[in-house]
Amino acid sequence: MKEYISLFQNKEFQILSSLIISLIISVASIPVIINISKLKDLMAEIELRSSHETLTPTLGGVAIFAATLISYFIWDNPYEGHEIHLAVADLIILFFLGIKDDILILSPKKKLLIQIAASILLITLGDLRITSLYGLLGITNIPYFISVIFTTFIFISLINAINLLDGIDGLAGTVGVMASICFGYLFFSLDLFAHATLAFSLAGSLIGFLRYNWSVKNKIFMGDTGSLIVGFLLSFFAVKYIVINSDYLYNPNLGNDAPILAMLILILPLFDTLRMFIIRLLAKKSPFEGDRNHLHHIVIDQGISHMAATFWLVGGNCFLLIIYFYFKPTLTNIQFLESISMLFSFYCLLAYLLSKRIENIDRVKFTKIDKIKRLQIVDEKKIKESIVSKDLAKD
Repeated sequence: MKEYISLFQNKEFQILSSLIISLIISVASIPVIINISKLKDLMAEIELRSSHETLTPTLGGVAIFAATLISYFIWDNPYEGHEIHLAVADLIILFFLGIKDDILILSPKKKLLIQIAASILLITLGDLRITSLYGLLGITNIPYFISVIFTTFIFISLINAINLLDGIDGLAGTVGVMASICFGYLFFSLDLFAHATLAFSLAGSLIGFLRYNWSVKNKIFMGDTGSLIVGFLLSFFAVKYIVINSDYLYNPNLGNDAPILAMLILILPLFDTLRMFIIRLLAKKSPFEGDRNHLHHIVIDQGISHMAATFWLVGGNCFLLIIYFYFKPTLTNIQFLESISMLFSFYCLLAYLLSKRIENIDRVKFTKIDKIKRLQIVDEKKIKESIVSKDLAKD
């Protein structure tokens, strides 16, 4: 019996079990969510820029949210700190924001304001601020007010980067799995077991979600609920990793490359968002206006499947991480930052060249009645049937 107790108290066992339990909960709950979504008509509308051709449930984020938190909270994490409590509070806020947006649709301004409020809650009350850039661009110490603004900007950028990346099947989920496992391993190596458990719990829930996101018969999207949750947690992991390594001068176990490494782990969503914002601003459009100019849209419009496109894009991200660790002993942070800048130029050039190869794409604009109107028609039909039944009863 003592052996079993000691096994359950083992941190490695807890972390691995969190991933497995989260995966099981996600796989078990999603079919129920799919059935309810179809029954209540909670489906993604088909638009010109859509990559799907059938009405699809959008509440996969509910399973991601539940599976992640349940598998995290089953273990005792005495050193989790107040910041994780705040992060969970923010997750609940963003969960309800995402649910409302998936069902009723919110304006971008309202969503942005709530994201900012949730981020500031964690940054200020949890004192989770980036106070140094490790000498990058000649910046070392950052004043309090500026650090709050800068860290909030990072949170908002990453949250929306994941949202923008969620344009084809499996891409946002696979990036989330890869990034959360990377951060989970990094936290584990620094003895931040609570953060590692949360990261692996997220990875497990996303792996379970991907089983259905790639399904043909039982497909589901993570929706804004899922992208907000995944984006916020990845932002939290990235900022926490950068902050915890800021004492690298006094601790040999820490490194001075945390900003570069965090950036490379999330390089795909960062590059995609930066490129899209530049394109839309140059075209004098709103940065939040959707279109099909994302690289993942351009790739699948070449005739490549969603799964293959996800494999190549995320595989490229992983390859960059391997290259980074190979050259890490010989290059400085400034040299890596310069390399990332050149890489972004190549990324933009690749997207431009691929977009030129697209000639005649037969994308029909679907003219299905929108969700609210369909629900109104159902209600009107019920009222008419009720009136007819009453008239028959009178006769």
